[in-house]
Amino acid sequence: MDENPAVRQEMVTTPEEQPQPHPVVCNKYRGLLLVVFAFSLFAAAFGLGVYCHLQKNADPWMPRWKSAAPPCLSPACLRVTEHFSVDMDPFSRPCDYFLFACGTGGSYTSEERHSVKGVSNEDNRELDKKKEARTGGNVRMRRETDFQGKSDGQQVKFPDRKTALLKTIKEILEAPEEGVSVNAAEQKAKKYFSTCMDAESTEKVGSKPFLTLIQQLGGWAVSNGLNRTDFNTTLALLMSQYSTFPFFSVYAGSDSGEKQTASSQHYIQIDEPYFQFPIDWNSKTQKSKASTRYLRPFYMSCGQYLALLGVPSNQTTQHCGLYISLSTTLALATAPLHYRLSQKLLYHRITIQELQTLAPAIDWLACLQATFQPLPISQSDLVLVHNLPYIIHMSQTISIWQVQHEMMGTRPLHTYMIFSLLHTLIPALDSRFFQTMRNFSIATGDTQEEIPRWLRCVQQTERGFDTLLSHAIRERHARKEAEELIHDVYLSLKKKLTDLSWRDNRSSAFILNKIKSLNPRLSTKTNNLSHAELNHLYAEVVLSEEDFFSNYLQMLVLEQKSRSRLLSHGTLTEGLSITPSISGNDIIIPVGMFVSPFFHSSYPRYLVTAYSMKQNIHSVEILLHSKIYFAPLLVK
Repeated sequence: MDENPAVRQEMVTTPEEQPQPHPVVCNKYRGLLLVVFAFSLFAAAFGLGVYCHLQKNADPWMPRWKSAAPPCLSPACLRVTEHFSVDMDPFSRPCDYFLFACGTGGSYTSEERHSVKGVSNEDNRELDKKKEARTGGNVRMRRETDFQGKSDGQQVKFPDRKTALLKTIKEILEAPEEGVSVNAAEQKAKKYFSTCMDAESTEKVGSKPFLTLIQQLGGWAVSNGLNRTDFNTTLALLMSQYSTFPFFSVYAGSDSGEKQTASSQHYIQIDEPYFQFPIDWNSKTQKSKASTRYLRPFYMSCGQYLALLGVPSNQTTQHCGLYISLSTTLALATAPLHYRLSQKLLYHRITIQELQTLAPAIDWLACLQATFQPLPISQSDLVLVHNLPYIIHMSQTISIWQVQHEMMGTRPLHTYMIFSLLHTLIPALDSRFFQTMRNFSIATGDTQEEIPRWLRCVQQTERGFDTLLSHAIRERHARKEAEELIHDVYLSLKKKLTDLSWRDNRSSAFILNKIKSLNPRLSTKTNNLSHAELNHLYAEVVLSEEDFFSNYLQMLVLEQKSRSRLLSHGTLTEGLSITPSISGNDIIIPVGMFVSPFFHSSYPRYLVTAYSMKQNIHSVEILLHSKIYFAPLLVK
């Protein structure tokens, strides 16, 4: 799922005889249309919820509807009444509801150096998934918004759209099984969620599952039990079976420089890895380095992890010192995304064979074949590299460390890979590991509240069962009523834009022609699978009733298969998103937008158009006068 909306930027083609707006303006207009429509669509769904209060509270903009409208007494209406107040005004707090890119201040973390506009949605979603994996699912979420929702003045919580979607997934995973109506794939997802929620079993086994896995991988030098293992063989295994990318990240996605369509080609993409510590960027020297004030807490957390794994304290100094030294050396060649954009380092096309020549320390073909198995990957395949200077520096560093340290028996490169694996698997280990990670996050200035266990488990279940959950949401929530709502709101939006007075005829002609050519639709790529097809998709998944660690390893395998499907078919699970996107001439509306309390098929239908018509013009004015888009297009 995607927290920060990133609108795909692609050139909009217009007839040659039509005056051509500046390319950047074209991109802004496309983004503007997308956000305005999504804003309007949400306003319509939100209006359905306040219907119940219109029975008791006068509303000056809809007097004739109030007298004619019968009360809605469906269970969904009665539930939502508990959370709504007629005094609520979502338009006064758009960051909690809509698609505004609300800015955040502060220093960069490793992951925040990547997610900005200009990178495709699927790339940012992949980075979000990696962030959830590295942080144990403890990713930042907006707080639910307080509103006066009861007559006695007691405050109730009304969720933002992401929280509402996650709660809907939780309800699906906790719903009792109804005989044969629950398919096998859904039973597996529920079993996974149930074992994740069983914290007691995880606490009992402690660090034993991870220590057993280390032995299966050949041991490690920290415990003086390392067998002779090949560097690239171990790296390929971690990438393919454990979704662990110690030295660089790998994922599949489209090229943002190409026009995006439903059949756009997807490429293997190679980027900087996620580093566990903040990285400082010197804008004068244009160099990165690890934040020195956080190295001591980083070193202490390393020692604490080793203590939890039963390593004697007299052996931690050397291995933690080498681990930190290698980490900080690799970080020197990283760069924040704004710099890489300015230097045209993103989406650098190169064949695997050429990459092998430039960065020979990595067996690129073997690693990529393992990561995207069973797809045929060859030396001549193009990959997209997002920081080639880092990749070259990383390869040189590995070669130097292999010569300097491997003969000493310390094997720091192997230890580094095992530490990376540990951070991937922390969500499946007992709470001491998570608390150690949490303590370091706090030491680096992370003030976000720790999210509840159920939310972490929902996020982890979504990583492996996203296709199934997207199908379940569509089946339970976003049926034909959602498609009809999309159609009605888009018609309303087109009418409002046509009726506006524009300052610039060229801009108005371009906007109106473009909005007529776009086709809003509910996401369908992975949501139309039958139960038999879903069962086949998850047929090889065998889950334990009690062993969450082994189930978590199964989820990582599912993640690898999802990565391969995305590369081969361009199949992106859109339903678990809350952010619309543009693909060619299609506006893709994810089914994740149509969950309770914002939408329900039993909400009174005839109120939708009136409410959305009122808010369409309001949304256009707000968005056009925000700092995100070029504003002076309308005469107010």
